[in-house]
Amino acid sequence: MNDCDVAWLSATELRARYAARELSPVEVTEALLTRIERINPSLNAIVTVTPDLALKQARAAERAYRDGEAGLLAGVPITIKDLTPTRGIRTSMGSLLDPDWIPDEDAPFVEDVYAAGAVLLGKTNTPELGWKGDSGNRVFGPTHNPWRHGKTAGGSSGGAGAAVAAGLGPLSQGSDGAGSIRIPAGFCGIFGIKPSYGLVPQYPASAVWDLSHMGPMTRTVADSALLLNVVARADARDRLSWSSGVDYLAACGGDIRGLRVAWMPGLEGATVAPGVMAPIERAARRFEELGCTVEDVNPDLPAAWPMLGAMWTAAMAGYFRGREAAVRDVLDPGLFAVVERGARIDGAELAEALNRRNDYYEAMRRFMEPYDLILTPTLPITAFDAGQDEPPRQNADDETPLDWTPYTYPFNLTGQPAATVPCGFADDGLPVGLQIVGRWHDDATVLRAAASFERAAPWADHRPPLERV
Repeated sequence: MNDCDVAWLSATELRARYAARELSPVEVTEALLTRIERINPSLNAIVTVTPDLALKQARAAERAYRDGEAGLLAGVPITIKDLTPTRGIRTSMGSLLDPDWIPDEDAPFVEDVYAAGAVLLGKTNTPELGWKGDSGNRVFGPTHNPWRHGKTAGGSSGGAGAAVAAGLGPLSQGSDGAGSIRIPAGFCGIFGIKPSYGLVPQYPASAVWDLSHMGPMTRTVADSALLLNVVARADARDRLSWSSGVDYLAACGGDIRGLRVAWMPGLEGATVAPGVMAPIERAARRFEELGCTVEDVNPDLPAAWPMLGAMWTAAMAGYFRGREAAVRDVLDPGLFAVVERGARIDGAELAEALNRRNDYYEAMRRFMEPYDLILTPTLPITAFDAGQDEPPRQNADDETPLDWTPYTYPFNLTGQPAATVPCGFADDGLPVGLQIVGRWHDDATVLRAAASFERAAPWADHRPPLERV
């Protein structure tokens, strides 16, 4: 079987073909492992490949289909971010602190996909401790964007975004503390959703507390919904996790006529270059064709970055407190600069940021009362150079390192569901995305809206030029 025969099949298609005995999980796994061997060296998306485990799980899936006991993900290939613990499998976290760490237990997400019969192909690249919007690190180097070698796949789930976009498997797990699912999904032209906070349990807890959300990255909306059906649940190890009881795959059906939508291109005072904005605005207007009422709005909300910046940097400083001298020469210099900034924040300043965060959430909640959804650009730029901490900035003294991604981090503060859908290409030929944000705990409407847009403007057949290599 040629790897191109299966590279672009979705998880839902694979399940159907397995059940009909048209494809074998072992054959698909072997083909994708061959594809990884061929394409991944230049891409650097998957940093640890697990062929023996993958084939063992694929053989178990074949038996499960034969015996009528196949789980929701039986035989479906998946990759896991290198920040997420996997028992017995190297989890470097992109860090020279302990680059060969082998965890002795799985994260709940990993437990759940294993129990559902998934096939683990390997671990995907991430910056050190997920600290930036590019996935380069000093253990493995940068990940390249499948659409253009030399450009970033984004971060911190950049390896996941690149793997999915390059056809190295239909499912990947990401995590998002300020945009780390949506940034790489936007740069790589795939779908990604940051679920409502706590819908997917996180254990061990993130260093940045409840800013971090765990969720799917896929080429189709249905695949993310399928994966959410497996991993969305309460878990006692995460005291803030909860169960919705929603069938997210079923929620993708139906139309969105009558929904009230706020189009918000100026969030956080952002401006977007015309060559980037044009396809995004066309996508937002497509919601009117789908039967929604779309209103241009510019809400009077406080700036989100001062709150998130204080929380993020203080969390990093707290993580390394008492070890600064020991890690100074080991940490990524950019991350150590974040630690130093965080150490200058006192307790009262952090408490003020936390209180203002509560006010911000309430202001956003009140703003959304007349609306079912918010639409924004996912990013105001296309992918910058791989291996850079951030795109070039005009003011080198500015300590607002995420001013280039102003649309993503506000919704880490609020914990609302936020997804990015591919919606075309900018003037430079690189992918751009539209962000769809829902009300508190209303992930189902976000998925239904994304699926409706996908049916109106399909994107999964767009394939990056590396396929011609």
